[in-house]
Amino acid sequence: MILTVTLNPALDLTYRLGAVRLHASNRVEGVRQQAGGKGVNVARVLAALGHPAIVTGLVGGVNGQALRADLARSALRDELVDITAGTRRTVAVADEQDTTVFLEPGPPVEAAEWQRFLAHYRRLLPSASVAVLSGSLPPGLPVDAYRVLVELARAAAVPVVLDAEGEALLSALPAGPAVIKPNATELTAATGTADPARGAELLRAAGAGAVVASLGPDGLLARTPEGGWRARPPEHLRGNPTGAGDSAVAALALGLETGIPWPERLRHAVALSAATVLAPQAGRFDVAAYHGMLDRVRIEELDPAPRRAEV
Repeated sequence: MILTVTLNPALDLTYRLGAVRLHASNRVEGVRQQAGGKGVNVARVLAALGHPAIVTGLVGGVNGQALRADLARSALRDELVDITAGTRRTVAVADEQDTTVFLEPGPPVEAAEWQRFLAHYRRLLPSASVAVLSGSLPPGLPVDAYRVLVELARAAAVPVVLDAEGEALLSALPAGPAVIKPNATELTAATGTADPARGAELLRAAGAGAVVASLGPDGLLARTPEGGWRARPPEHLRGNPTGAGDSAVAALALGLETGIPWPERLRHAVALSAATVLAPQAGRFDVAAYHGMLDRVRIEELDPAPRRAEV
């Protein structure tokens, strides 16, 4: 079973309306609320694909209670750890043109709460085939929190898919995550280069087993021990991109668990990510669109990667 870790989950609110008018009153046509955060979205997608996952992380307060209640309604296995401070909220405002997201700061985590979570995480690892570590770190956690989690997973022979950014990402690379999935902005910030192929090689040289860069509407670029590929969706889709990257991570985690060839992993990741854009909320995807796009995803093999890259 795939273990998803969300250290900074959120209670997600999605407002839908025809058009957003800045600096004016806007009448909301529809409101949805659900448990959110990158790892929670990954678990929700996996469950929809018929692969139940474990959800763990840190939650607290009234928002945390509402988040756990939604996990129960969604039949997602709740292995969250309680903290004193209250879970944050996120608000996505989606109109016919685009989506704007407002992210509240995460709750402060005490040192004792972090140690309690680590003990719980160790207990969960023996039942995991893959661990997915996703999202930002709440205040109070050490910047190398993901490095610690990757090291514990590797000691338990559990490969890791890491979706993080900045120092949280860079500090974890020497621990050797099996796959990392930065987006284009995160890749540039981490490496100082706007060339995604070069950036991916730099992060591989720093310790990542494989790097899959999300390039938005242009799909994915992957540099792996088996080679490099570009995978593009068959067409540009308009909708709500929130959670599209999490759907790609779900596909990558499944590919790691099953061992299917990299081009097929990327084919599923691109189709699933694109189908998520057509859904109203993160963690959901248009099933018919996903299956309809699979055979139409364009896969291109890249030139062999250089033998050595220096960070």
